[in-house]
Amino acid sequence: MILNSSYLNKSAYPELNKVVDYMSRRPDIKIAVGSHTDSREGDQYNVWLSRRRAMRTVQYITSKGIDPSRISGKGYGETQLLNECTNGVKCSESEHQLNRRSEFIVIEK
Repeated sequence: MILNSSYLNKSAYPELNKVVDYMSRRPDIKIAVGSHTDSREGDQYNVWLSRRRAMRTVQYITSKGIDPSRISGKGYGETQLLNECTNGVKCSESEHQLNRRSEFIVIEK
């Protein structure tokens, strides 16, 4: 994902395809997608952006034939950073990139 973009980066497709493959092989599970941003924009904007990223991730997976009732998405903005790169802290691009992510959690078996 790119800064200030909710569009999926082409490099994410192989990983998303692994989720699709797993869900295809395991029709008994449901997945929750949690999308996150770095802290470089405003808090409310980052929640909005992460919600859009989660929505696009869900859309991609359902476009591959996964039933929409089996996957949900939520945007967390910058509320669950993986490092100390909070508002006003100077960090490298790679440190910010660590916080821009989507996580997949099995929520039902």
